[in-house]
Amino acid sequence: MLVLLPPSEGKADSGHGAPLELASLSLPGLAEARAAVLDELVDLCAADEEKAREVLGLSEGLRGEVAKNAALRTAGARPAGEIYTGVLYDALDLASLDAAAKRRAGRSLLVFSGLWGAVSVTDRIPSYRCSMGVKLPGLGALAAHWRGPMASVLPEAAGDGLVLDLRSAAYAAAWKPKGEVAGRTATVRVLHARLVDGVEKRSVVSHFNKATKGRVVRSLLTAGAAPASPAELVEALRDLGHVVEAEPPSKPGRPWSLDVVVRDIH
Repeated sequence: MLVLLPPSEGKADSGHGAPLELASLSLPGLAEARAAVLDELVDLCAADEEKAREVLGLSEGLRGEVAKNAALRTAGARPAGEIYTGVLYDALDLASLDAAAKRRAGRSLLVFSGLWGAVSVTDRIPSYRCSMGVKLPGLGALAAHWRGPMASVLPEAAGDGLVLDLRSAAYAAAWKPKGEVAGRTATVRVLHARLVDGVEKRSVVSHFNKATKGRVVRSLLTAGAAPASPAELVEALRDLGHVVEAEPPSKPGRPWSLDVVVRDIH
């Protein structure tokens, strides 16, 4: 099973460990594309703070993120699972998993990124600021920059197993499973169900969408579940206590759509 996650906007400090080694990151087929983004981002942030802030869409209060980017080559690096913070990652709580579940997380979780393309939660990276929606002056829109490399690298990473796609739209734009891979891909939407005048009403949630997705992944890792298809994923999630409604694709070569229904949002 391969689980595709969005990054978090907020990130933990890099710490004082050894700096980034690009060659050590997983998915080596993305190395050239990573180096191109890293080089332009560092040069932009080191040369012109105001322009960098404009390009990255940063407010005045986030001016310090420009200096952080300028120092990416020498900053300390930590496992990506420690760098990414926020609602989804708080709910996932990788640090508290037992050793076996942590190993499963290292094998199966990929975090998409405007800077790195996609990294394993065990890959050591520095803290940075560069969303997939950024358009760099030289490389252009990052989602478009990543599509070519991703098209060859991600199907290989997916192998012949299930792909659980939990990315937001901006990050999904960098790689959309196609053909046979799409047929064994499941996307997830979180719906909040509540009673209004005795009638159940459902709505899409945002903040709690991320928390629920984090809990879903955590439950799969903790249980050691290994569904090989979207249909098996539905059964595994139901066995773990999640309320799941599934919609198989209307045509071959399209992903499954899963709704996880929650009544208590927290």
